[in-house]
Amino acid sequence: MKTRVARLYAQRDLKVEEADYAPPGPGEVLLTMAAGGICGSDLHYYQDGGFGPVRVREPIISGHEASGYVETLGEGVTGLTVGQLVAVNPSQPCGHCRFCDEGQPIHCLNMRFMGSAMRLPHENGMFRDRFVVPAIQCHAVGGDASPGEAACAEPLAVCLHAVAQAGDLTGRSVLVTGAGPIGLLVVAAARHAGAGDIVVTDLTDAALARAPAMGASQTINVATNPDGLAPFLENKGTFDVAFDCSAASPALRSVFAAIRPRGTIVQVGVTGDMTIALNALVAKEIVWRGSQRFHDEFAKAVHLISTHGIDVRPIISHTFPLERAVDAFEQAGDRTAACKVQLTFQS
Repeated sequence: MKTRVARLYAQRDLKVEEADYAPPGPGEVLLTMAAGGICGSDLHYYQDGGFGPVRVREPIISGHEASGYVETLGEGVTGLTVGQLVAVNPSQPCGHCRFCDEGQPIHCLNMRFMGSAMRLPHENGMFRDRFVVPAIQCHAVGGDASPGEAACAEPLAVCLHAVAQAGDLTGRSVLVTGAGPIGLLVVAAARHAGAGDIVVTDLTDAALARAPAMGASQTINVATNPDGLAPFLENKGTFDVAFDCSAASPALRSVFAAIRPRGTIVQVGVTGDMTIALNALVAKEIVWRGSQRFHDEFAKAVHLISTHGIDVRPIISHTFPLERAVDAFEQAGDRTAACKVQLTFQS
């Protein structure tokens, strides 16, 4: 049996072609894929051939944010029905390594993550018409949520995990640097968690224009208004919590300046080595925490999307059919217009 896939061979060498697939085995389901979002890592693979030490070393099917409809149930599968819309959790920890045994599956030593080039052979992803996947990774989507909304469960789960790293946000003042899809979903997750004022910074008006709909109280374009954060720097800084979703050195410097003494910075964006304000970290006794991926938060994300507890629709900016995958990736690279670009799959 054949399915169409979007396979990346090398930098800017993406082809839509056919591939074989087998029927679902015990504990598996066959999905008719519905929608898939292009993530920042997918874009780095396409534009640069990788990011940091992670390089595309063999052809790979991208895509780790996706939804689909159950087409066929494998032997022994319960809890799912044919025709049901599901969001697919791309994360598959091994369940028996040191960190899995310690209850930290996010740090699994043998993690398999769809659409990732970290391992060799690479883990192929979900940009395809049909996909066989373990049923345990399929989460039923309820209500009237669309496939596009369901495909946002993965990035929302990332942001729910990040927000949880900050502790109780009730009434607390929050700074979010970077208004891409992750930054905007962090805003929504922080608002849902009860944050008070949420200020969002970015370099483009197009990105910031979506922030109020996600729960931002104020937006600042730090390119056109470089002194916009100045009032928040007084008295050693005023924000209780900051989420850096940009991984840009100038943004991180502003975060260290704007956070109050003993405030918390959650690092969501990733990059290579950079210089940090170590003196501010020490003198202000700042708590600086990293945040990676998610685990239980995926199910929570699906529930919030199903019930519209968090509305992800404002971040979806463009949709392309699979056959126009190259156009979709090119559009995703244009931050002046694009936010979350998605593919749709119809054979």
